[in-house]
Amino acid sequence: MKSIRARLLLVLLGMLTLIALVMGGVTYRNVLAETEALFDYQLRQMALSLRDQGEVSESQAGALANEQLDFVVQIWTLDGRSIYATRAHEDLPSRALLGLADVRVKGEIWRTYSVATPGRVIQVAQPLATRQRLAAEAALRSVVPLLVLVPLLAGLAWWLSAMALSPLNRVAAEVKSRDDKLLQPLAEQGLPDEVSPLVNALNGLLQRLGQTLDTQRAFLSDAAHELRSPLTALKLQIESLRRAPDDDARAKAVSSLSDGIDRAARIVEQLLALARSEPGAQPPPMEPLDLSELVRQAVADTVPYALSRGSSFSLQADAPVTVRGERQGLTALVRNLADNAVRYAPPGSQVELRVSLEQGVPLLQVDDAGPGIPASERERVFDRFYRRASGGEEGTGLGLAIVRSVAAHHGATVTLGQSPLGGLQVRVRFPAP
Repeated sequence: MKSIRARLLLVLLGMLTLIALVMGGVTYRNVLAETEALFDYQLRQMALSLRDQGEVSESQAGALANEQLDFVVQIWTLDGRSIYATRAHEDLPSRALLGLADVRVKGEIWRTYSVATPGRVIQVAQPLATRQRLAAEAALRSVVPLLVLVPLLAGLAWWLSAMALSPLNRVAAEVKSRDDKLLQPLAEQGLPDEVSPLVNALNGLLQRLGQTLDTQRAFLSDAAHELRSPLTALKLQIESLRRAPDDDARAKAVSSLSDGIDRAARIVEQLLALARSEPGAQPPPMEPLDLSELVRQAVADTVPYALSRGSSFSLQADAPVTVRGERQGLTALVRNLADNAVRYAPPGSQVELRVSLEQGVPLLQVDDAGPGIPASERERVFDRFYRRASGGEEGTGLGLAIVRSVAAHHGATVTLGQSPLGGLQVRVRFPAP
């Protein structure tokens, strides 16, 4: 059963039924006991009235002899001789003990009350079955209103459950009417305390969804803008190749075309790497990795570009350092750091990479001899497509954005500082194993 309303109604009906049964049983027993006490009181009052009266008058004897009357009156002398009976019947109870008593006569139980006077004994009797039938009828009449009240309470419970769940239905209807272009917060006024946390959570989700959509739109817009320039350059370079008048001009055009294709491929590769590290992307499986070995392999892929600039790498990653992460993402992180260090450092300079444990925490540090980044811009350089004008190097503005995104996915932190080599120092601190 998945319906909250049905569950609530079932619980309420169960409670009402249980309460009705308990109240009905208690009421039945109480009314039964009170009716029995009332009948005993009638027996006692009738016997005492005859005792005080002395003799039974003819009119009173006629009334007592009525067969519709459940009571039987008998009078004996002190020596046990019967001197009066309201009706002649062989199954009448015999003389009993004084006070209230139950007397069995041929399988039938009589309830009797006997009282003695100076000259006689008066006994008033009533069949116990008649008493119990009358008492049961009185008790049932008192329970019937409860039985009638149960369906009314069930209907009231149905209505109350609908009223109690109406805020949820209203919130559901409002959420159902939303789309990705209507992400305003839901109204929180007039909501019960139990529904407010749900609406607050939904508003938080809508806000995060709006931010994600805005980020995606901005990313697509920036990516389209960023790809437009190299693609336009490729078209121009193709035209230059077609119009090349000689072999030297043709070779120069082919070289420019090759550089343009490399730049476009790099942009696409970095866009894919950034998309994989986005918060909404499917997270790849994590595994224990040797950070030292992973850095050695990633730097090896960047060595050809460093050699083309006359630069070199100094790698200090001898001891194994274990981190838990995703190989492809961490490889992209190291490649982007190494590539940026070579790209923005002067040709022929050295880039230092070091993998170590600092107070038990895995640390990757990259130092270069480039122009560095002023402290006022160190936060902005993590924005997508943000590029600083330095050294005439053409970049995509995605490298550090990818580094921070991958680091955040692995629970690592990235800090920028001044390198002893004169350029930028990047420190990636991973969670302690």
